[in-house]
Amino acid sequence: MADQVDRILEQWQAEKPELDVSPMAVIGRLSRTALAVDSRLAVTFARYGLDASVFDVLATLLRSGAPYRVSPAALARDAMISSSAVAQRLNKLQSRGLVSRAANPDDGRGTLVALTEAGRRLIDAALAPHVETERTLIAGLSREEQATLVGLLQRISAAAAHDT
Repeated sequence: MADQVDRILEQWQAEKPELDVSPMAVIGRLSRTALAVDSRLAVTFARYGLDASVFDVLATLLRSGAPYRVSPAALARDAMISSSAVAQRLNKLQSRGLVSRAANPDDGRGTLVALTEAGRRLIDAALAPHVETERTLIAGLSREEQATLVGLLQRISAAAAHDT
């Protein structure tokens, strides 16, 4: 089944036949798939007044386990975002009453971010529908295909993260 990426590859083949543009077949589809997935997930998030970044922070706090609090640095690491992005997200979440910040008793200069009861209720409500949306998106793949895809994506991610 031909798609937009196939048409792009055909155009490159006609314009630059000497250039092997076959990587575009993978990367182009990967990029388009990521956009389509993000769009579908955004619909689920919106039903709960969330976006992907808010969901990530709340989910990271929830999966950290009781008492659902971590340092901003740990939050940045575990949510895979920059420390400046964490600060912006925390300000937004704190103003909505979804997280709180308090002094870290183990580090007088540091703070801990905690999931509030309202934040916990919200992430608990959104989590199962989020996972169901993800399940729907991959329903066309067998478990074996899913495992193969996970391994392939891990390899691409590692190559992308590798400093050249």
